[in-house]
Amino acid sequence: MASNPSDPANRGKYADRLDPELWDYIDKVNSWYPPEIVAAPIPEQRTVYNRMCAAFHQGRPEGVTSSDGIVATAAHPIPIRRYRMAGKPAAAVVVYYHGGGFVLGDLDSHDDICAEICAGTGFEVVSADYRLAPEHLHPASFDDALAMFEWVAATSTLPILLCGESAGGNLAAAVAQATRRHPRHALGQMLIYPGLGGDESGRSYIEHAEAPLLTLADVDFYRRVRSAPGQPLDDPTFSPLRDGDFSGLPPTIIVTAECDPLSSDGESYRDRILAAGGQARWREEPRLVHSFLRARPTVPRAAEAFGRIVADIGALGRGEWPY
Repeated sequence: MASNPSDPANRGKYADRLDPELWDYIDKVNSWYPPEIVAAPIPEQRTVYNRMCAAFHQGRPEGVTSSDGIVATAAHPIPIRRYRMAGKPAAAVVVYYHGGGFVLGDLDSHDDICAEICAGTGFEVVSADYRLAPEHLHPASFDDALAMFEWVAATSTLPILLCGESAGGNLAAAVAQATRRHPRHALGQMLIYPGLGGDESGRSYIEHAEAPLLTLADVDFYRRVRSAPGQPLDDPTFSPLRDGDFSGLPPTIIVTAECDPLSSDGESYRDRILAAGGQARWREEPRLVHSFLRARPTVPRAAEAFGRIVADIGALGRGEWPY
């Protein structure tokens, strides 16, 4: 996480660029998960991160039920959580991959977000607790994400929508690319401020290298932690933007935050899909930062952006292209 202290005198060019409510959110995040904690041991980071997520948890909307289970693979079991609306049949299933830099997060860290997507769309949502680095280096998280898709494809007849946030957006994109010719390929994908391995000389990487809550140094840190020795950057399961073929991908919506070094990745991914003849839309939400989904209860801009995301997921899951 980023190095913006709560002192307004140290907020630099973002002092007036971000709304006061968003600064309150940023300060609250940093009070739980301060910038210097990236130097702490990973287990300590996870403990603090999980406490922060619990503090921000909004509960679940009325009518949402959940059940925990296990997806058995040849190598190891993958914990999952399924969300449904009680008494209402779902028209699609959302496979959700949480964020956390491939290092943090679990079924609880994004529980309320998954529940709200379920309530807002009426779709079933399945969240995957994929393996984390550094204990499990690439391709462990991708392998689990792919296994999760294949399990849903084999056990559900519902149309599948891939959805991921931050690191989870990377996984969703990599799975979409790996399964584009699968008989049960995804009906669509929603990527929320994803890190896709884009060119770090790009616009947002330079303009927002020191953005609140995610800096370029943070991006580099999480990439190094995830990388196995000799990891090639042109591996599309590691960096989806390094793929040589963007044809055959499902209709894709990418939503990024304006003040986020990763925003250019969304723009580039859209351009590659359009150039290959596919359907893609990139929306950069103004005056927001990385992780804004967690700010939705108190920051009007974040709430409005999340509402648009849920509406887009609903449209994609119904087989509609809203643009």
